[in-house]
Amino acid sequence: MTLPPVVTTPTDLERFRDDGVLGFVPTMGALHAGHGSLIRVAAAECDVAIVSIFVNPAQFDDPDDMERYPRRLELDRAFAGDAGATAIYAPNLETIYPAGHSTRVSISGITDRWEGADRPGHFDGVATVVTILLHQVRPDRSYFGEKDWQQLAMIRRMSRDLSLPGRIIGCPIVRDRDGLALSSRNARLSDEERAAALVIPHALGAMRHAATNGETRATTLISTGTSVVNREPMVQLAYLSIVDPETLEPVGTIQEGHRALIAARIGATRLIDTMDLTSAAESMVHYP
Repeated sequence: MTLPPVVTTPTDLERFRDDGVLGFVPTMGALHAGHGSLIRVAAAECDVAIVSIFVNPAQFDDPDDMERYPRRLELDRAFAGDAGATAIYAPNLETIYPAGHSTRVSISGITDRWEGADRPGHFDGVATVVTILLHQVRPDRSYFGEKDWQQLAMIRRMSRDLSLPGRIIGCPIVRDRDGLALSSRNARLSDEERAAALVIPHALGAMRHAATNGETRATTLISTGTSVVNREPMVQLAYLSIVDPETLEPVGTIQEGHRALIAARIGATRLIDTMDLTSAAESMVHYP
């Protein structure tokens, strides 16, 4: 396999822009099969697939969390190449945030609840770096995973409001065979914590089963999911709600497309997940 080249500045990306449709997958590295699915879709749908790797300090509310985030550029480069990446964009801190940088992008409303409430400033950091990256890469299509549903909804809103370059494409959640959504954070779980974390997809599955069998009251469905999580003492529920997929506002009665959002802490690790409760067979990928 030929490793994809690593480029570090927007000028370096110019050589790829005349090669056809440019697809972009922004990441912070520590790539796993979920990222791989995004890269494969980008490579299949576009002539060029650029994968960025940049650990963004602006979206970490805990400095220790940022320090623990794995950095493994050469392994990620090989992984992305196997998935079809044309090149790796790995800018340094000054390329993204030059000296004197003092501008932040903030999207009101859609970021006020859920992850936004639990992690103040997180979405401003995500919105700022994604805006910068989209202007530097100038892709035709950008690919984001649906597991971070609130982030995806925010980026879609931001792209529309600010006329950012390219289309925003959401891609299905990738789950392990036991149902746990793939995440870079899963590597932090001990074997016991990994087993306990399965109550998260089990809770969502129980809610969807009830919804597709006729239950429409959000309070009842949330109670169903909460009871599943509470069976596992190692898991502390941060929130579980049912929301409109575009506004992220909580709903009282579910309709087509409404989603459950969940966040929970297992030991020192915080995991999130989501599921469309109105689809008996939600679009997702299982790995391997």
